[in-house]
Amino acid sequence: MSPKPASRRGYTSPQPLAATPAATAVLAMVLTEGPLSRVDLARRLGISSAAVTKAARPFLDDGYLHELDSERTAPGAGRPVSPLAITPDREFVAGVKVTADEVIGVVCDLKAHIRASAHRPLPDCEPGTVVATLTALVGELLDAEPEMRDRTRLLGVAVSGDVDPAAGRVRLSPLLGWENVDLAGPVGEATGLAVVVENDVKALTVAEHWFGDGVGTDDFTLVTVGAGIGCGIVTGGRLLSGAFGVAGEVGHVCVDGSGPVCHCGARGCVEAIAATEAIVGRARELTGLDGLTFTEAAELARSGSAEVRALFSEAGTAIGLGITAVVNLVGPERIVVSGEGLDAYDLFETEIREAYATHAFGAAARCPLTIRPLPFEEWARGAAAVGIQSLFAPARR
Repeated sequence: MSPKPASRRGYTSPQPLAATPAATAVLAMVLTEGPLSRVDLARRLGISSAAVTKAARPFLDDGYLHELDSERTAPGAGRPVSPLAITPDREFVAGVKVTADEVIGVVCDLKAHIRASAHRPLPDCEPGTVVATLTALVGELLDAEPEMRDRTRLLGVAVSGDVDPAAGRVRLSPLLGWENVDLAGPVGEATGLAVVVENDVKALTVAEHWFGDGVGTDDFTLVTVGAGIGCGIVTGGRLLSGAFGVAGEVGHVCVDGSGPVCHCGARGCVEAIAATEAIVGRARELTGLDGLTFTEAAELARSGSAEVRALFSEAGTAIGLGITAVVNLVGPERIVVSGEGLDAYDLFETEIREAYATHAFGAAARCPLTIRPLPFEEWARGAAAVGIQSLFAPARR
């Protein structure tokens, strides 16, 4: 019933586990919100219990689902139910996040729990170098446990920039200096795994929506703060890509028409004010310290430099305004702010929240705002989560 692992001799595209909408819906709901009884699944999906049983049976037989011990839903209730649950180690999915100076890899089970992780430095960002480094890293991870090597057929790769997931191609990544790079093909050929490629922020959004703070929501937003200001939007249970694949560019929302010029050529973008390099660049001008790092700028702000502290305050306000624009437009149920730039969140969290509270319109302000940093392993986990989603519910993308 389940697809065979991809041949080691060449690249194949991912194949979903389920062949029908009912089976897809049952699998996805048990994965993200289970364990659930057949009765609960039928009620929540709007199908009959018989349809749930029919959809689940092949996956029980093939080991992707299992039944938990029978339990009664309440004292004196009818026959005990046996909730359905995912078998996490039935299969594993590898995930890799590519940055400008390293690749971070993980192997996850089907519940997106990280079972192994590793980092490898990148000597340069040439596509061939990235593919070779990535391949060696994935091989190292899978060789750590024979079980993982035998049960892994899928690899997710997350990179910054404009990505075409259907083609497995990176259309543009300024951070890597790439334009129109086929990534899925060479990586699949080198690893023998089926490959999915996705924008890194969208990949992290999938992980948070399916396995993090967004579980159980149909409308969810993730904003990332770091080298860029990114945004992933889920509406109606689907990751929003837009007609041209670049929906969610909150970093290029204009929040100050007379503000600094952004690398995109516009003026006053959130990214031109709040990205780490924007803050560092302005801090260097203020202090005359050409070699100042982001961490050092944050320490100056904490130790009493009012001018540098003001830069972080401005960044927080810009981020808050960008978040507010998204919330007012799409009305998510929950929103998470994360990213490596939040190492300095103590310097701009107040301003983010104040701008959000001031400018969120009406009932949109009821959307809770969670601010928390995530390590880079979580970005690689996001790549694995995209792979898991391609197995369980490709229609969600």
